[in-house]
Amino acid sequence: MTASHSDSLVVLFGATAGAYGAKLGSDERELILLVWQVVDLHSKKVGTLHKSLVKADNLDLSDQCREVSGLTPEGLGKAEPLDGVLQQFSQLVSSDLKVLGRSSYTLCSDGQLLIRQVLHPETSKKNFLLSDCFYSFYDLRKEFHTCYPSSAAVKDQTIKTMAEYLGLATDETEEDFGVWQVKTMVAIIFSMLSEDHVFTEPETVKYKYETGPCSKSETVDSETVIRARGLPWQSSDQDIARFFKGLNIAKGGVALCLNAQGRRNGEALVRFVNSEQRDLALERHKHHMGSRYIEVYKATGEEFLKIAGGTSNEVAQFLSKENQVIIRMRGLPFTATQEDVLGFLGPECPVTGGKEGLLFVKYPDGRPTGDAFVLFSCEEYAQNALKKHKEILGKRYIELFRSTAAEVQQVLNRYMSTPLIPTLPTPIIPVIPPPYTIATGSIRDCVRLRGLPYTAGIDDILEFMGDATADIKPHGVHMVLNQQGRPSGDAFIQMKSADKAFMVAQKCHKKMMKDRYVEVFQCSGEEMNFVLMGGTLNRSGLSPPPCKLPCLSPPAYAAFQTAAVIPAEAALYQPQALLPTTRTPQASTAAPPAVTYYPAQAAQLYMNYTAYYPSPPVSPTTVGYIAAAPGAVAAAAAATATHTPLLPQPGALVRMQGLPYNTGMKEILSFFQGYQYAPDDYNGLIQLSDQARSVLQAPKEWVCL
Repeated sequence: MTASHSDSLVVLFGATAGAYGAKLGSDERELILLVWQVVDLHSKKVGTLHKSLVKADNLDLSDQCREVSGLTPEGLGKAEPLDGVLQQFSQLVSSDLKVLGRSSYTLCSDGQLLIRQVLHPETSKKNFLLSDCFYSFYDLRKEFHTCYPSSAAVKDQTIKTMAEYLGLATDETEEDFGVWQVKTMVAIIFSMLSEDHVFTEPETVKYKYETGPCSKSETVDSETVIRARGLPWQSSDQDIARFFKGLNIAKGGVALCLNAQGRRNGEALVRFVNSEQRDLALERHKHHMGSRYIEVYKATGEEFLKIAGGTSNEVAQFLSKENQVIIRMRGLPFTATQEDVLGFLGPECPVTGGKEGLLFVKYPDGRPTGDAFVLFSCEEYAQNALKKHKEILGKRYIELFRSTAAEVQQVLNRYMSTPLIPTLPTPIIPVIPPPYTIATGSIRDCVRLRGLPYTAGIDDILEFMGDATADIKPHGVHMVLNQQGRPSGDAFIQMKSADKAFMVAQKCHKKMMKDRYVEVFQCSGEEMNFVLMGGTLNRSGLSPPPCKLPCLSPPAYAAFQTAAVIPAEAALYQPQALLPTTRTPQASTAAPPAVTYYPAQAAQLYMNYTAYYPSPPVSPTTVGYIAAAPGAVAAAAAATATHTPLLPQPGALVRMQGLPYNTGMKEILSFFQGYQYAPDDYNGLIQLSDQARSVLQAPKEWVCL
């Protein structure tokens, strides 16, 4: 039994089969030793000193453990497992308290690692509960610093330094390992009691994780937030809280991250009650959740609020019911009502508050998205609901997953911030840059960057390269895109010489960019072209591209004199309004302005799914990448008025997907009622082949002008 003002302390010391001291528990090794003794705070008497070996599942002891403790696998093999030792601990402590005439006690340990980083995580993994006494304890180092403010900082304290400060004997060899530590801790406590020190404010460990909403107006300390990466996709906030068992997570402090499709991406942001708990969480880097190791990194309060913060009153009211289990339903028919959902769940899993426990996710115009969140009052009802995963409602199967308050906020924020008609980027000055060339020989004057973060841009690459940016050729940065027009994680950079490329590869290889290391290899222009065309470049040499289209990579861009043709597939993959303008060299004064160009002979794209789509060559000094005022755009347009553009001005093209197959022109015009659009005769604006025109006129997918 414990109490907030206990009349006894149980001094506790332990060791694992791995690291010792400041790294105790950081390597996930199991507990192999417990030593304890009861101390009566009033009479200053002590109970019997007990020492128990613990049989671990893995008896392979580290060299440090063998040297410090003197224990052997043979001796540990005869010991009791952890659950048996903890039962013995409770019985012996109760017996000693009766002898001393006391009834309540609180644990006292040397620091927090033994209880927070060893006992709680290990018992959680082995699926048995710790008694209540392990949820409240005194940190002897903090108590010592409170009693003796002139002593060393808490993080620098050890049993030996505290004993030296008080002038106590510090010869550890006189006693068995663990026995000297407990006896010395008891002597330190008696010295503190002689200074009238009172043990009143114990450290606490939360029994369970508390869910709750988070507002964007809250202030979140960046020193309390971590990012966990590598989580199983089906993991819930409770699973993450269990991974960090022993550490105090703030209320509503687990935010599961979603990808662009609204699905979990295996990452989560976790907010702790203070920086001390955050620092302990960082020590669990690469600890395991099941068979997967989890990476733990520092994060910021802004990142947490971006994921978990919300402003919707509807969401706040939905999440106001605390200690509820949240289930996410996905794939609901758009016509589904609250009664339909309640009927689907049935009486075996009643929803908290009936209809009030349902939250449908909708677009800003009120259209349903097919997602909904449901509240259940207990784990049993939630488990019954999860059994209905992929059962049929109407004509659709419904997916059910565990969810969190942060995921509710994140999903609602994403859908509610989606405009009905996306706003296109600010027009840029359509300036034709001076001619440039891309080396295609065997001179190794290029470098390849592999493993870039998908969010990395030109500025990030320049910062990554540091002083070497001065040696980049004009228009020498090539970001490689995949077939969806998204960054592939690769980039090529043309340097001024092979020596400069070699120096960059040596200096920047495996250098970090946004928590990821980037590989940097020296290569030639020929090798660069092969990769840009869809081939592969690795240690075994070059693999040819899957096809040989002459105008898919920057080296093959040319000023063709023939009429431009947009192939059907090109119209689908790379609409002009979504890609930056490609800059083509000026072969003659009659060359058209810089546009994304597809030659007539490329009527079909036979690229396979692994092919790369390079972005146009770019440079940090290219004036075409600087947003311009409307007046500048008008002036630039007047300068090129003699040319016939392939597509209208940027911002005039809208692509529509997901239209019903029977949609006609009237329905399209009705949808855009109130918006100004171009005349329906657009043949004079775009030179189309018959194949491209058939695609543009098909009802499945429209490109509107």
